[in-house]
Amino acid sequence: GGGHSGPESLGGRPDDPGGVTSVWNFANKHRAVVNALVRTQPALLDGSLRLLMEKPRLLDFDNKRSHIRAKLRRLAEDPHSGHIHGGSVRVNINRAQVLMDSFTQLQHLKPAEMRGRLTIQFRGEEGIDAGGLTREWYMLLAREMFNPNNGLFELSPSGDGSYQPYCNSSVNEDHLRYFKFIGRIIGKAVYDGHLVDAHFTRPFYKHMLGIPLNYEDIEAFDPDYHRNLAYMLEHPLVESGLDHLTMSETSMYFGQEGVVDLVPGGRGVAVTDDNKLEYVNLVTAHRMTTSIKEQIASFTEGFNDIVPHDVVSLLNPSELELLISGTPDIDVDDLRANTEYTGYSPSTPQVRWFWQVVQELKKEDCARLLMFITGTSKVPLDGFKALQGISGPQRFQIHKAYGGGRRLCSAHTCFNQLDLPEYASKEELQERLLFAIREGSEGFGFG
Repeated sequence: GGGHSGPESLGGRPDDPGGVTSVWNFANKHRAVVNALVRTQPALLDGSLRLLMEKPRLLDFDNKRSHIRAKLRRLAEDPHSGHIHGGSVRVNINRAQVLMDSFTQLQHLKPAEMRGRLTIQFRGEEGIDAGGLTREWYMLLAREMFNPNNGLFELSPSGDGSYQPYCNSSVNEDHLRYFKFIGRIIGKAVYDGHLVDAHFTRPFYKHMLGIPLNYEDIEAFDPDYHRNLAYMLEHPLVESGLDHLTMSETSMYFGQEGVVDLVPGGRGVAVTDDNKLEYVNLVTAHRMTTSIKEQIASFTEGFNDIVPHDVVSLLNPSELELLISGTPDIDVDDLRANTEYTGYSPSTPQVRWFWQVVQELKKEDCARLLMFITGTSKVPLDGFKALQGISGPQRFQIHKAYGGGRRLCSAHTCFNQLDLPEYASKEELQERLLFAIREGSEGFGFG
């Protein structure tokens, strides 16, 4: 399953102009102080601490979120930004067809009009929208977007409850207009500060942020497939029984099997030990990007209509999920009650320290911990006893990690497993765990 751990340092540059690296090293060392300062004086990010915007991973998520909200407010007030919104948008919705009604009434609006104040009315119901109806509308809309009957999104095979566009969504001839509309709705929610229960796959958040993908990203979407590819790269094809592959991918379109060439004439080009890395790059790019590139482009265009790309570019994929879906309420006692141990017991000092540290975490870091271990910030409806893994129910696992206590914690998201080294003190455990969940949630290595 998905293994990841964090980078080691910021690293200096030999051609360092004006001691920029020393500023970053200082900020890295005194991260808590710098973030506390930004919290009390957010304007510093536009002034003397502007450099931090180039290394946004030194900023806490709540500071990034405040900065994004301030930027969106400024856009809304700037007559030259094209963001001035016109009055109020009234939507009259039939509960039985929330997605279709909303699409029909909103898709023709200009971006500036979409930024106006939403007023929701459910047909045949009395009720003044003081915010409650809008919240309910977002909730119903999120449910409908992902409803498999609409054929727009598919559930990730990873078992973490996340979605990405369905490669056969073109069965609905309006599908690209729907994707653009849904992108706008997610953007509108961010713009208005509403949280939406919409969890996308890690590769899809990367697409939204314009971050290039590599073949390792398939792990967050389909860990089993990733494991097969990893095996294929590490062993001769003959040994893995894969010496019959060609540079092509089988595709299903409504029960009809088809073949997609990954290179010109690919179905006639054999995959060999010499070109198998190219094959892995192409086949994963096909599954995560090429086969859904129009859907991704339409969704992202809609999202950026409301929230410009440069406003969210300081976020990493995990933080974009938190911005859209919010930081969940995590019941640490429930998580602890549903944890299994290997190599440790509940009374081992490292385990006791771990739970003390987790009890003291800020809400945002608790969400990062959940993402680090399970791949998503979604809390199961029935509590952590219902946590899902790659092959069904899978409780949170803490495994003893061997090989020295200076190592970072690492995680295997498809098994909801944390590998915890034998740290010598609670302080060391806290420092290494925080580093791993804040910095390490980006790099997914083979695990």
